[in-house]
Amino acid sequence: MRIIFLFLVVLVLQTGCSQENKDKMPISDFKQELLDNAILVDVRTPEEFSAGHLENADNINWYDADFSERFKTVDKNKTIYVYCKMGGRSAKAQEKLKSLGFTNVVNLEGGYDAIKANN
Repeated sequence: MRIIFLFLVVLVLQTGCSQENKDKMPISDFKQELLDNAILVDVRTPEEFSAGHLENADNINWYDADFSERFKTVDKNKTIYVYCKMGGRSAKAQEKLKSLGFTNVVNLEGGYDAIKANN
């Protein structure tokens, strides 16, 4: 009986951890192949974006008043990868998008600064 209980506890913990990990990923692990059925959004300012960004990224500025409106035409089940300079704005954007009903929003942790640091 104890073995079954321990097995169930481990199973629940693993499921919980995998759900958490689905919401975030180090930006260095991001691959363009992930965009086959997803979009990549850089939530930095247009000035930051023009100084360098990930390939195939759309720039939707977190600070713009119409931030939420810009996602009206996006399928709520589509995966959205978000990133910013270091991770703060993208975490806020992720929460905002989830509150709007988007189910698969992944915060690329470390932000564009982590990409620049590795190059």
